[in-house]
Amino acid sequence: MAAKKETLSYIEICNDIAKGNFAPIYVLMGEESFYIDQIENMIVSKALSNDEKAFNLTIAYGLDTDIRSIINSCRRYPIMSNYQVVILREAQNNKELDLISKYAENPLESTILIICHKHSNVKAGELTKTLKAKNTGIIFESKKINENNVGQIITDYVNSKGAKIDTKATAMLKDFVGTDLSRIFGEIDKLYLILPENNKHITPEIIERNIGISKDFNNFELENAIRVKNALKANQIINYFEKNPKSNPPVLTVAVLFSFFSNLLLARTAKVKTEQGIMDAIGTKSPYRAKIFTDAMKYYSTAGCVNIIGYLREFDTKSKGINSRQNEYQLLRELIYKILHS
Repeated sequence: MAAKKETLSYIEICNDIAKGNFAPIYVLMGEESFYIDQIENMIVSKALSNDEKAFNLTIAYGLDTDIRSIINSCRRYPIMSNYQVVILREAQNNKELDLISKYAENPLESTILIICHKHSNVKAGELTKTLKAKNTGIIFESKKINENNVGQIITDYVNSKGAKIDTKATAMLKDFVGTDLSRIFGEIDKLYLILPENNKHITPEIIERNIGISKDFNNFELENAIRVKNALKANQIINYFEKNPKSNPPVLTVAVLFSFFSNLLLARTAKVKTEQGIMDAIGTKSPYRAKIFTDAMKYYSTAGCVNIIGYLREFDTKSKGINSRQNEYQLLRELIYKILHS
């Protein structure tokens, strides 16, 4: 059985599953579907062979399912297998989940019940209360991925594989794939396979060589240049972007800058301007990110940040052809000029 801990991270759950340590009940809920799908797939592939699935895998859907039939399925014993797996998908469409609470008091250890409740959390009720009180299952909240936490997710996933990744390499990967977890983990898995066994370390050079992102001319380096008002470097990067438009669309650059200055404004207006205070204000666990914004505050005032956010919104309007005939890169140059002179 999985570790007796009320809340486990995605990586901790995956590690338990990989070792064959299953909980009798998994409640997988939240806005990020990727984690939910991955945990479900990993449990099924680890608990059951292809032959065992024919008799020991039950899949039902919330809208069409009587919860009593799910409970009856859970009370069956596996056939020629150590486990049977019962999956309730789209559980958010079923209003009777609390009926499972009685079964959750003393579930069969040979049954693994997976409740997939996407796009929202299971309401606190008898089921969640019983699982917490009896410690008979795992409640996992799959939180929405955003610009502020994706870097930590990349680092944690790389570390879980026994590897390391440089801060700049993390930023380059984030810049390239955004918040698409499927692509993030896919790219990391590919990089891991090509790394030598004695040096599992992802560097900017490895990212550049194997993914095709320039280690010197990217949105991470542009953000760094703008952060300290290095006009020469910023314009060199914009020139590179214009020559390589497919790899560097202005809309992505503006999204990165909008995130940066929105967070800088939060840092600037934080009540407590210590490292921890800034981390709390911008919603990050990374002291490195906090230092970035502490340094940037030397160059940009609160009023300057407000003006820049206005310029970024103006770019969005003009890039759609409203009140402007300039192309996107002309608009981007104009935007960078305004930012650097704010």
